[in-house]
Amino acid sequence: MPDAVSILASPEQMAAIKFDAAGLVPVIAQDVHTRSVLMMAWMNAATLAATLAEGRMVYWSRSRQEVWRKGDTSGDRQFVRAGYYDCDGDTLLFLVEQEGRGACHTGEYTCFYRAFGEQP
Repeated sequence: MPDAVSILASPEQMAAIKFDAAGLVPVIAQDVHTRSVLMMAWMNAATLAATLAEGRMVYWSRSRQEVWRKGDTSGDRQFVRAGYYDCDGDTLLFLVEQEGRGACHTGEYTCFYRAFGEQP
């Protein structure tokens, strides 16, 4: 099992995050080793704070309207290795170490396994 790594964000960094009208911000999880984009999900202020403190990815489920710790039911946990916010503060990117089969609820390693058109 990978070690959880917490990140200490400054109050200024936290204040720079722009949540939408629903109190959410989109977040991309990217594999720290392969750089594959694993998934896109949502965080609110509480789940962002929990992610940074716990060193595990904690999301907000819009469909269930509840906190969702990635892997609590599937075992496919994501451990934080680094976190970033974009120039506008309205999108987050986390480099993670993926444990288990992968990130997608379909069983695929990444949620982005389908391509448009024919691939070379």
